[in-house]
Amino acid sequence: MSNTDSKRVQNVNLPPEKVMHKLVSLAKRRGFIFPSSEIYEGLSSCFDYGPLGSEMKKNIKDLWWNAMTRRHQNIVGIDASIMMNPRVWEASGHVASFNDPMIDDKATKRRYRADHLIENHIEKLRRDGKDDTALKVQTAYEQASTAADLNRALYDIIIAEGIKAQDTGSGEWTEVRQFNLMFQCGMGALADKASIVYLRPETAQGIFVNFHNVRESSRMKVPFGIAQIGKAFRNEIVKGNFIFRMVEFEQMEMQYFVKPGTQAEAFEAWREERFNWYTSALGINRDKLHWYKHDKLAHYADLAYDIKFEFPFGIEEIEGIHSRTDFDLKQHQEYSGKNMEYIDQLTNERYIPYVVETSAGCDRLFLALLSDAYSEDVVDGEPRISLRFSPKVAPVKAAVLPLLKKGEMAEKAARIADDLRQLYMIQQDDAGSIGKRYRRQDEIGTPFCLTIDHETLENDTLTIRHRDTASQERISASSIREFLAAGMV
Repeated sequence: MSNTDSKRVQNVNLPPEKVMHKLVSLAKRRGFIFPSSEIYEGLSSCFDYGPLGSEMKKNIKDLWWNAMTRRHQNIVGIDASIMMNPRVWEASGHVASFNDPMIDDKATKRRYRADHLIENHIEKLRRDGKDDTALKVQTAYEQASTAADLNRALYDIIIAEGIKAQDTGSGEWTEVRQFNLMFQCGMGALADKASIVYLRPETAQGIFVNFHNVRESSRMKVPFGIAQIGKAFRNEIVKGNFIFRMVEFEQMEMQYFVKPGTQAEAFEAWREERFNWYTSALGINRDKLHWYKHDKLAHYADLAYDIKFEFPFGIEEIEGIHSRTDFDLKQHQEYSGKNMEYIDQLTNERYIPYVVETSAGCDRLFLALLSDAYSEDVVDGEPRISLRFSPKVAPVKAAVLPLLKKGEMAEKAARIADDLRQLYMIQQDDAGSIGKRYRRQDEIGTPFCLTIDHETLENDTLTIRHRDTASQERISASSIREFLAAGMV
């Protein structure tokens, strides 16, 4: 261990609000995430991914894509258009009913999802061991969904339970109102009703309308899946918590088509696989992941679970696994007039497949990984920040650090870095002391630092420093590729 890492006190405990403040500051300072159009004072809840952020986001999407399409022979991908015929959104129900029940706090002027306030309250009651009270509120919440006046029913629950906003503790509530979340725009030169299109609020419908195109072109047989990564847009009234809730975001979705009656088995298989992916592929702390079962189901679902993560601001959803029944394909069959049935070639049985959906938010997952990886230690009395990403997620896989800026040592470092860049994102850094360079790499989550020194020129070995332990070992320069490959598993 180097002298710079000698007196280390790990895992400084920080209040959640301070962690979020430091994450936002670090993300901007080190090039993960910038406020969008900042020189024009920005735009609410819109962000740009910087050099490190775009690299890390690509890693996340690649890991998801490979887990879905490379490891499953019966899952293929598509990339559907963001804008679609508006009849698609009529069929899906978004035009008529893509609304959220919103409630305002008169004191803070903040706006909240009324249903989320109630669900979070029920969850807190259960965590506090107040199961009888939680059951009572849950029953009232379920009954509200069938009430003649949903808005009033939700408002009555919030008032009766004395529910407060989790972030402020305030609760001087207005009435509950409904807000439609779709972005509407005009296509073409005329701004009339016939030219209205929508920015898609989800990527799933692009999969459903291409059901037969994909099935026929890829010669797929049920069960099979269609995966897609793409942008979606929602005119969110409630925004905030950095990139957790934005108006423009990226989804990673897979729709798995199954024979009716087999959806429960497929659902459980995907529920297990998706949960394990977060720990095995991404290295997220299992203790920070939680299951949430939806007792109040969407009109198209017969079963639904969320995977939630413990963010500094609370336990929130990062992925939903839903059994969507045959609702979507039936709707598109009715509205388009096109037959959406599947014919089993072996039995000649005809049916509209049921669907099991896995839908993850890429941006939310990015924030979860930042939160999970954030670590603040004290070294020699000074705070040191480290992002302890899994090597597979880290934007920079290794840093090459020559002790001298010029001469043979710098040339050797450049050759090693250029060789490794064929496989990995590599940084070469020769500015400042070796200790300062280690700290810079720790802050961006680089798992390995390769130090080129005088001994490298003598016997072609170099020092590898491990980010999380600050331990060091010496290996042959010819073994670096093999070492890094093993570290990415």
